[in-house]
Amino acid sequence: MDNSLIERMARLRGIGDAYHDYRGELRYFSLQTKTDLLRAMGCRVDDEAALASELSILEVSRWRLLLPPVAAAHGSRVGIDVNVPAKDFGSTLVWTVNLEDGSRRDGHLSTADCREVWRGDVAGSWVTRRRLELPLDLPPGYHELEVKLGGSTTRCSLIISPPQCYEPAAIVRGLRLWGIAVQLYTVRSRVNWGIGDFGDLKQLIRWLAPRGAGFIGLNPLHALAPADVPEYANCPEATSRVNDEEFANRLNALRSATLVDYVGVADAKFEILQLLFRDFSDRHLSVGTARAQEFRAFVAAGGALLQSHARFDALDHYFRRTLATPSGWLSWPEEFRDVNGAAARHFANTHVSEVDFYLYLQWLAHDQLAGAQALARELGMPIGLYGDYAVGSNPSGSETWVDQNSYRMGAEIGAPPDPLALRGQGWGIPPQDPFIMETQKLLGFVRLIRNNMRYYGALRLDHVMSLFRLWWVAAGNSPTDGAYVHYPLHQLLTVLALESGRAACLVVGEDLGVVPDEMRVAMPEYGLYHYKVLLFEKDNAGRFRRPDEFVRRALGTVTTHDMPTLRSYWEGLDIQLRQRLNLYPTANIQNEVIEERERDKVNLLNALREQGLQPSYPAVPSDPFTPELARALHVYLARSPTVLVALQIEDLLGMVDPVNVPGTDREYPNWQRKLSTDIEDMVGRTDFDETFSAVGHARG
Repeated sequence: MDNSLIERMARLRGIGDAYHDYRGELRYFSLQTKTDLLRAMGCRVDDEAALASELSILEVSRWRLLLPPVAAAHGSRVGIDVNVPAKDFGSTLVWTVNLEDGSRRDGHLSTADCREVWRGDVAGSWVTRRRLELPLDLPPGYHELEVKLGGSTTRCSLIISPPQCYEPAAIVRGLRLWGIAVQLYTVRSRVNWGIGDFGDLKQLIRWLAPRGAGFIGLNPLHALAPADVPEYANCPEATSRVNDEEFANRLNALRSATLVDYVGVADAKFEILQLLFRDFSDRHLSVGTARAQEFRAFVAAGGALLQSHARFDALDHYFRRTLATPSGWLSWPEEFRDVNGAAARHFANTHVSEVDFYLYLQWLAHDQLAGAQALARELGMPIGLYGDYAVGSNPSGSETWVDQNSYRMGAEIGAPPDPLALRGQGWGIPPQDPFIMETQKLLGFVRLIRNNMRYYGALRLDHVMSLFRLWWVAAGNSPTDGAYVHYPLHQLLTVLALESGRAACLVVGEDLGVVPDEMRVAMPEYGLYHYKVLLFEKDNAGRFRRPDEFVRRALGTVTTHDMPTLRSYWEGLDIQLRQRLNLYPTANIQNEVIEERERDKVNLLNALREQGLQPSYPAVPSDPFTPELARALHVYLARSPTVLVALQIEDLLGMVDPVNVPGTDREYPNWQRKLSTDIEDMVGRTDFDETFSAVGHARG
């Protein structure tokens, strides 16, 4: 194989050459890594002639096509690069913008009047790339650009966004807000079914809003709460079953369990939800009541994508019940793996009620989450719900089933080694191919962002660097042998800014870890908020930044769900846990972590002392953790100009066990650990009220 073919193809498909690791060292990606990733992308790397042909087609397409698949601009003025062949240089270029509202704008100019940005030979033909500046202001929206040159017409998607992402009016007026971050599934209450639900969320809102909280930060949500379903109160069969002694004992066991029993919770909920759907069908769908019309309107608005998701859920349930298969389409019989295939369509046509049941569940989730946000706004929260957009999808879930063209199943995304995961991370999540995403005009990304923003006043993008690059690991390889694959950053950010404005949703980008310079520049340019963690905010000498040194446009927090709790951090329990899990590559690295921790504790107490916030206890680093220390650190952060400050509920409770240990899968029960206290008991705690009052005072 000609190695130059691999290198050229890797460059065209977005695979980088090197990166700076978390220590600042430049590391180059090997030829083998690039070959493995190209194979995962579907390139014919084992056939030199086929690869050369594929490369030629791609190069000609990239440099000879007049327009790219997608052009984007933030702000009203638009400039687009067009490829002009030698024979058409100096000819008149006629352009038309077909606006989203049905109107159009058009004009013409000579290609010679367009500024040249590149020229070169492409497969034996000279091409000059010119900058087409449209001489008019365009409104935000999804438009189409049509260009005629030399007897041919080319079209592309044209996305225009406001200059920056949305900011709520309260923040524009100068308010600095605080809120609580909670993994909703971890919440305990005396009425939930062993997992935090939307009823619990409303209880959190009613507790926190009157105390001055501006938002509640949530993990990505998937759970349902049948107690909130209107059918429940009027369905004797369901209420009788829930009140049955055997079922009540099941619920008590689920509530009292230390870890979330996802299977047990699902079995209990789905048993009752089936009864409620049967009642809904009999009393509403069969006679076309107003409630039935609301349901049908929701289904119609969801379109083919919602139908496909419900079809997936129905098929998955069917095969798990009849064939005892594991969950997910990768375990289904082959003929059902095509979302548009005859087998899947026939199943939907012959199992209408089963598909409708899962549409009903989506409707309930939609209604309950929208209701929670409405309640938050009604009670005066300027942001309300602050949601979380996950970095990827289950490889065997409905999203990959529906869009198998863009997901690459022969690779997973993850992260290179960093201080929290020194062996690197593989997340078991298939990456989307940026080449296919552009070919599809980013429509999948548009839908994903729009559907996430519709319920929230703010949205956090997990691993925001994924808009620029993602760490791909070919199947069977170690995360340390991955490489970065690059994405169309400015096009994706334009979509983000446009949807942010339309949904009135602030955007926070989780930019922890290795952040490339391109991302550092783009975030403020497009109005994305940074994500600042107090325990990471140190200068080169290890001194913690003063409150006045924090940036304004950011969400600040002392710890996160991917870090040890504050108590675990202070007492070094997280280091002991990582040692037990064998997560330190060497004893020397573990010792370095221990030594750095001791220095950090000294510097934290010094930072608090300088602000007049040092607690009476702990007075020295060897003293145990106290709630007083947690309050002091939160007030320290709250004094900063940072617009948003989030308090982790685990840190208020003084919990030890983390909810997630990066770099583990089966070694630690990630995303299962519950909170230590019921909501009902938290609501009455005066120490919480004192912390909220102190933080609110510091926020002004």
